Amino acid sequence: METIGRDLSEMQRIPLAASHIAALQAAGVERRYPAGTFLVRAGERADRFVYVEAGEIEVVNPFTGARHLPSTLGPTQFMGEIAFLNGGNWSMPMRAVQDTTVIEVPRREMLRLMSEIPEMSDIVITVLSARRRRQLDTHDGTLVLIGEDDDRAVRRIAEFASRNRLPYRSYALGSPEAEAVAESCATRADRPAVIFGRDVVVTEPTPDKVADLLGLNYDLIDDEAFDVIVVGGGPAGVAAGVYAGAEGLRALVVEDVAVGGQAGTSSRIENYMGFPTGISGADLVWRGEVQAMKFGTRFAMPRRVAKLERLEDGDFCATFENGQRVRGRAVVVATGVQYRRLPIDRLEAFEGAGVYYAATDIEARYCRNAETVVIGGGNSAGQAAMFLSRSARHVRLVVRAQSLAASMSQYLSSRLEADPAITIEYGTEVSALHGDDRLDAVSVRNVADGTVRLVVTCAVFVMVGAAPNTRWLSGLIALDDHGFVLTGEAVGANSPYATSHAGIFAVGDVRAGSVKRVASSVGEGSVVISKVWDYVRR
Repeated sequence: METIGRDLSEMQRIPLAASHIAALQAAGVERRYPAGTFLVRAGERADRFVYVEAGEIEVVNPFTGARHLPSTLGPTQFMGEIAFLNGGNWSMPMRAVQDTTVIEVPRREMLRLMSEIPEMSDIVITVLSARRRRQLDTHDGTLVLIGEDDDRAVRRIAEFASRNRLPYRSYALGSPEAEAVAESCATRADRPAVIFGRDVVVTEPTPDKVADLLGLNYDLIDDEAFDVIVVGGGPAGVAAGVYAGAEGLRALVVEDVAVGGQAGTSSRIENYMGFPTGISGADLVWRGEVQAMKFGTRFAMPRRVAKLERLEDGDFCATFENGQRVRGRAVVVATGVQYRRLPIDRLEAFEGAGVYYAATDIEARYCRNAETVVIGGGNSAGQAAMFLSRSARHVRLVVRAQSLAASMSQYLSSRLEADPAITIEYGTEVSALHGDDRLDAVSVRNVADGTVRLVVTCAVFVMVGAAPNTRWLSGLIALDDHGFVLTGEAVGANSPYATSHAGIFAVGDVRAGSVKRVASSVGEGSVVISKVWDYVRR
């Protein structure tokens, strides 16, 4: 499948041109670092671009203080991580091996240069993307998890990091690797822990705390003003962020879990134009996120908008669950949908401990060589079954209907039927969950005759449709009977994406009548910005 930054030789294949270096010298300042000096430490803000003129810089292991990689950076090369684009934090320390001279360009100035010099921008983004790909492939980062398989809170951090393309290492309780890391942090290797570098052991770990360490939840000024607030970071929201930034709008994309939305949990999208070998939803949307950040669009996450209000001056005020507020002259609603929960006893008790709503590499680990159950008859359920069949001993697809013809793409249903590792059980439903602290079996009931049988399994994936995320809109705009946002002719608007309230637009799955496909969501998010621009300009 296609992945961004996959070719590691691209990390330094094309050097910056002489004109690029001249632009850096004009916009930045020259600094000298004596041998042994740290240029950056993990957790510090990535607030500058660093080009090496002379000397040598090494990546440092944050736990041992020794050189971390065999290769170093020298003249004509540059420091940087993908977090630089969004003003995030450095994930690894960097140190001068010998007396080193560099050009440092402030982040804002560098983003301006990248927007004005696309050839330089292409080189820089290719390198930064390749570096993040290498970190992900080698699990190379300052974030370390101990006891992921044993502790639900640690497992939640692993899921958060994985879905947000954040590198981390995971060690089993009591393992030699956990012992070595725990010793450097003065903690115990036989207890679950979330560790960031040598000095930080995160107490009561949450995604928000980890996001703060990594600089993901960018520090917003209370009542900070934007031209447009895009609520939702799925394909539609990220596409809106790309085009808003490209049009010069000051844009903020707010996402409560992970950029990518539901599409980000799809292991393989094969019908998206331009990717004949398929691409994962996470990779596809990450490409868009990087693109949007290049144009200056900012991302705030994990942040959930709890309320939206119209102010007296005509602006909108979005209030987050933590009480923080931001202002926008226009709002794009791209919150998509959330997975429906089945009315089964103890379902919530097993969530994260045998019951899952996404099928990614993280969840696939928990059902390796085991019986796995997927509930649902749509494309998401089919893609999950295909993905899980690579690692599970056997996958059962539980479908209430007697056919997949009306709910699943034909190419996908034919693959499921042909795969010997997958069984499709039509006319059935999961009626009960069994286990103590973790799921160990389910009851499967035949809808026609009511007979029930026990299936031993450690993982159930629930993919049975979704409901729109619109409760936060506070009655500002018209919704249909199912809670989807009404737009266009349905509310007398002259744009198919305009809602009943001027200045609020809706795109993607949350919009009533939309085609629930990634490609259409990307298209809607791209097109809506022309109407946002017209509204903001007026």
